Amino acid sequence: MITKQVPIVNPTGLHARPATDFVHKAKEFDCRITLRRADLPEARAVNGKSLVSVLALGAACGTVLELTAEGTDEVQAASVLAELLAANTDE
Repeated sequence: MITKQVPIVNPTGLHARPATDFVHKAKEFDCRITLRRADLPEARAVNGKSLVSVLALGAACGTVLELTAEGTDEVQAASVLAELLAANTDE
């Protein structure tokens, strides 16, 4: 299991388009992907392959997400997905 803390730097946060890109990429991996807001200790992890769940995080600019990948391709998944989350993909 690999866990990474990733800040959202996109000025408009993790809105529909970047969340869709994230979920689409997450589904390419066999491992289990979860996201959790690091600033809310009581928050539970959500399925990173579910667009509705990812959007429900309400991750605005500056929010730190905890990305966890667990499974056979976890190293590659964590690296690729953390980079995608950290990208400033403001349209």
